[in-house]
Amino acid sequence: MTSTRAVGAALVAIGFLANSAYGQMSRGDRYSGALWATRSPVLAQHGMVASEQPLASEAAVEILKHGGSAVDAAIAANAMMGLMQPVLNGIGGDLFAIVYDPKTRKLYGYNGSGRSARGRDLAKMMAEVEAAYRRAGLPPKPHIPSVGSLPITVPGTVDAWFALHEKFGRLPMAQDLAPAIHYATIGFPVTQLIAKYWKGNMEAFERNKGLIEELANAHHTYLIPDAHGGHTPAEGEIFRNPDLANTLTVLAQSGRDAFYKGEIANTIDAYFKAIGGDLRYEDFAAHHGEWVEPLSVNYRGYDVYELPPNGQGGAVLQMLQILKAYDLKKMGAGSADAVTAMLEAKRLAYEDLAKWYTDPGFVHVPMKELLSDRYADERRKLIHLDHANSQIGPGDPKLHDGDTIYLTAADKDGMMVSLIQSNYRGMGSGLVPDHLGFMFQDRGELYSFDPKAANVYAAGKRPFHTIIPAFVMKDGQPFMSFGLMGGDMQPQGHVQILTGIIDFGMNVQEAGDAARWRHIGNTEVTGEPSQGVGDVEMESGFDPAVKAELAKRGYKIVPGTGNFGGYQAIMRAPNGVYWGASEMRKDGEVVGY
Repeated sequence: MTSTRAVGAALVAIGFLANSAYGQMSRGDRYSGALWATRSPVLAQHGMVASEQPLASEAAVEILKHGGSAVDAAIAANAMMGLMQPVLNGIGGDLFAIVYDPKTRKLYGYNGSGRSARGRDLAKMMAEVEAAYRRAGLPPKPHIPSVGSLPITVPGTVDAWFALHEKFGRLPMAQDLAPAIHYATIGFPVTQLIAKYWKGNMEAFERNKGLIEELANAHHTYLIPDAHGGHTPAEGEIFRNPDLANTLTVLAQSGRDAFYKGEIANTIDAYFKAIGGDLRYEDFAAHHGEWVEPLSVNYRGYDVYELPPNGQGGAVLQMLQILKAYDLKKMGAGSADAVTAMLEAKRLAYEDLAKWYTDPGFVHVPMKELLSDRYADERRKLIHLDHANSQIGPGDPKLHDGDTIYLTAADKDGMMVSLIQSNYRGMGSGLVPDHLGFMFQDRGELYSFDPKAANVYAAGKRPFHTIIPAFVMKDGQPFMSFGLMGGDMQPQGHVQILTGIIDFGMNVQEAGDAARWRHIGNTEVTGEPSQGVGDVEMESGFDPAVKAELAKRGYKIVPGTGNFGGYQAIMRAPNGVYWGASEMRKDGEVVGY
């Protein structure tokens, strides 16, 4: 056994002993706040960062202390996360952000999502998908696989960094990227949950290797060498990524165009040609993200903002439009009536999501109509609190004429950033370009093959996106920057956070610690039909009597799988104090000063 593997085995053993030595003892008591909450909010006056990685939060706060803006801090934290949590995100993925600028007192949205290969139309994609399944010895499926070159779209993260930095950055980009370059070079200890995800992702790639053109680069980048061919890092084991350090150094020195038109783009072009993929240099050179106007609805005096499609943020606003007619506070947090109202609102909104949400550059998405009071009134008529409606489908919005990461940062001047970034499903496609140190996303898995669907695959089209940053304003002032990552959990998670704070009076940390539900079974954007009422996963914190009542109302209640998302938030009090919260289900931390 090599020394590296011995260290890894020892660390695993330590973790096992720690987890099995508790006997009949559980957590201690809290003496303030909600007894079930994990901790109190973090408070600070001058700046704050909340992320899923303590070292990322620490590094980003140092950027703030050296005069950086909230955008500088967010870029620094995001670069760190791509290094330290490659199972969720990285520069091979896409990015969306909402920025509150205290100078103009406005919110700015950025859609940093990439497009499909311009040289591959629907017929060619369908033929290549069938061929890929057959080469892998698998029966063909009518949708794009989650691994290999077929689901890869042009990564938009680097473009988004530089666009955000140009508008709101104060420090040189080299300074923002310096912490990630440093840790990629010297190494860092891998945290608990990420070690688990890392191992599971690499095992999944091995199971699906028939669909992946090559895995040697992924092994070289993400396994620690040993006598047995390499292993994923255990909790507490040191991991280095010198290839990523080199790539980030090139970006720091040469800027955005190095990735889309320069040496990195050329390396990527050569890689796709070598493995038989369809993306080309021209696809990268043509890439551009865009500044977009955030959408909003008013929910009980709070203006809630999400980004427009091709993301799913509008579903949050549709749910809130439906829910504002119900007295959730009177129903009670976690009650059967409150959960029923939210579940039915979710099911209604997601049917619309599957039908209408797509790249607005290809298809008109009627968001104004979908978010109207009149439409919400019509959809609400389908809800009956005493039973689940088994006949829910998409509505007509023209009635009557008509595993992602999330982080947030705030600075001393009041700028606040809500940023979400992802490789989509887990670690991504399994493909790592030669010596660049990052994996390509698999976001293109979410296209539909139905020619009549809004989200049908097309050359040069952006796929439907699950990642959504959020922002809340109150009386014209910034109230909260927050997000909750996790695929289709995100809109339903956003609503649970918002109702926890606005309706049920929870503080910013308690709202994240509260037990969550997750509904599964709506019609999918990829074309899979509705599964009727579907399944409702519920965490153990819900009263068993509530679960029994929901089952009586027609819901299939199943145990939680742990896929309840990851939450971070920064709230700004009227006196300027920041209140920060971090997800207790993850490894993160809020740091302020």
